[in-house]
Amino acid sequence: MKMTNLLFALMLSIAASISWATEQSDDRSVYKIPKDVIDETFNFHHKSVKVLGSNISYLDEGKGRAVIFVHGNPTSSYLWRNVLPFVAEGNRVVALDLIGMGQSDKPNIDYTFADHYRYFSAFIDTLGLQTVSLVGHDWGAALVWEYARKNPHMVKRLAFMEGVLPPAFPVASYESMGPKMGDLFKKMQDPVMGKKMIIDDNMFVEQILPGFVSRPLGALAMKKYRAPFLSLSSRKPVLVWPVQVPIAGQPKQTVRTLENIRKFMGKTDMPVLLLYASPGVLVPPAAVPWYVERISKLETSFVGAGLHFIQEDQPQAIGRALADWLRRN
Repeated sequence: MKMTNLLFALMLSIAASISWATEQSDDRSVYKIPKDVIDETFNFHHKSVKVLGSNISYLDEGKGRAVIFVHGNPTSSYLWRNVLPFVAEGNRVVALDLIGMGQSDKPNIDYTFADHYRYFSAFIDTLGLQTVSLVGHDWGAALVWEYARKNPHMVKRLAFMEGVLPPAFPVASYESMGPKMGDLFKKMQDPVMGKKMIIDDNMFVEQILPGFVSRPLGALAMKKYRAPFLSLSSRKPVLVWPVQVPIAGQPKQTVRTLENIRKFMGKTDMPVLLLYASPGVLVPPAAVPWYVERISKLETSFVGAGLHFIQEDQPQAIGRALADWLRRN
């Protein structure tokens, strides 16, 4: 299956929004359920723990079974702010800022997938957790699947959404992504153009993040997402993530990782929850059968309209689905 065309998904979302607005009329006999207002305030206290010589920032709320939330690029634990309260009722929820992101330290490392995995695995060890449930988004979904693959005795259940995972990745070639997306990734993975786009212009934070949320992100949310990457030097982790996207057989380590995850998906018997939105980006509704055919104990939950950063569009639906699934499993 080819990777979903991100720009096409965005156009679909815009068209859907226009259609919804057109339906709103002055006819008071037609009653509509009002859209949820997405709270952009942050009401949690960050904790910090030393991991491999650097401070990892994280949120830690509630009591009970540990449920760890892992974000992707270019976000942080702030992404989960409206999801955590649903899950914290009866569970201990932990949402970390990946190394180099959010309020975590930015050590002088390469920030490859392997680096992030090393710090994430050590973070779990440092907290002294015996068993965990994992929830991942974007690259965080790949991290939680890789952790479950390597530590099946530790992971009791796993939930994911809009993940950098098969079948969207690895991609056979830039051409197979379509001319616009193939050209975009060529530029992002080019040492000169990538630096200009992602380091100098801060494209991931200023354009890609708000562009792949169905609603307009407010000033408070944008301030929170900009905060970890105000200086040019702080944006290295954001640059490395798209370079790690496996296209045309490179980088080989990431290709191997995702192929191993694909095989593991077909073998594991742990409970798995896939949350997806429409039109989605990396996991559109059309991709759901691929997972259903391969993961034996998979449940799926459609959370409504959304693009890639679906926690900013449908946090209530995501939180309720996760809480219910955890309760039943």
